[in-house]
Amino acid sequence: MRHWALTAAALGTGILLAGCTAPPPAPPSSTSPAPASSAPVPSGPPASPPPTSAQSSEPTRTAAGTIGGEPRPVATDLQTPWSVVFRDGTPLVSERNSGRILELAADGSSRSIGTVDGVADRGEAGLLGLAVGSGGDLFVYSTAEDGNRVQRFPISGEAGSLALEQPETILDGIPAASTHDGGRIAFGPDGMLYVTAGDAQQRDSAQDRDSLAGKILRMTPEGDVPADNPFPGSLTYSYGHRNPQGLAWADDGTMFATEFGQNTWDELNIITAGANYGWPTVEGIAGREGFVDPVQQWQTSAASPSGMAHAGGTLFIANLRGQVLRSVPVSDPTTSTEHYSREYGRIRDVALAPDGHLWFLTNNTDGRGDPEPGDDRILAVPLVE
Repeated sequence: MRHWALTAAALGTGILLAGCTAPPPAPPSSTSPAPASSAPVPSGPPASPPPTSAQSSEPTRTAAGTIGGEPRPVATDLQTPWSVVFRDGTPLVSERNSGRILELAADGSSRSIGTVDGVADRGEAGLLGLAVGSGGDLFVYSTAEDGNRVQRFPISGEAGSLALEQPETILDGIPAASTHDGGRIAFGPDGMLYVTAGDAQQRDSAQDRDSLAGKILRMTPEGDVPADNPFPGSLTYSYGHRNPQGLAWADDGTMFATEFGQNTWDELNIITAGANYGWPTVEGIAGREGFVDPVQQWQTSAASPSGMAHAGGTLFIANLRGQVLRSVPVSDPTTSTEHYSREYGRIRDVALAPDGHLWFLTNNTDGRGDPEPGDDRILAVPLVE
């Protein structure tokens, strides 16, 4: 039976998490270091440009990179949550099946700020990723009847009474299916919006640069093709992906992505502009000319890596089937450490809160988990140097 911490919730910038020190972490995984790929790596945009107005206006804090305490619940009884982001310190959560976007209060309660119209929830599809852009607009990835799309929602009101306004669709027609929909969106340090798109069960589309499926896409906040994208006139930033679902950037601008494999290897990749990551020709570390290998791989039974966050030189990766939170040092991304193995069930997303705590979101009510009373929930854990 999974272990639940039964302390009262505390949210927002006032989180104070006391308690016992966490047990020693599991030893690093036995994954072998990845051999260097023989593929040429195209150069991308500048690694660490100054922030732009397209980025969220969260307070700047120095993030620590080591888990330093016992998780505490900050929200419970969520229904198939998928993504959590912070807008001016207020947490917002997407519910995959209901199409609702929730605002979380300091007492752990939630209220809907609106429902995204036209969400077609089937299998793994539905209301997926969230990102906060300039002026507090909310960017949303969801599945409609005619494919996946990215919409931009203005938000009105103050904390406690936020509301979604009418959206603008900035990209639609991303191939959709009951599985392999990608769905993670995030603003990079260059101010561009990055979008993960799965192959939507159309394996060969991942190698077709004219298809939006099986790609990581890069666009302006208006949905236009940036002038410095690797393929002129194309939103494709990298290709050869099966089902990428996590995005994060290290302090030096290095871009990482997590990816679900098929039957053998799940992946952690360093993403560079124009690179080909091999699917469906290869899965995992292959050493094949023309393809970029992952820097780390895990057996699919031990991982299913979804959301990812960076803090203090460490990547934190949520894992569904593996039911574990992994930490990966940016200085040596071929290694990893497991935390809370099978204590909280399936973990879908992880995010750095404005006060420096790490939040992770369970996914036990998605039809593949074993929910217990209080599921699904968001838990917070302090990070230390």
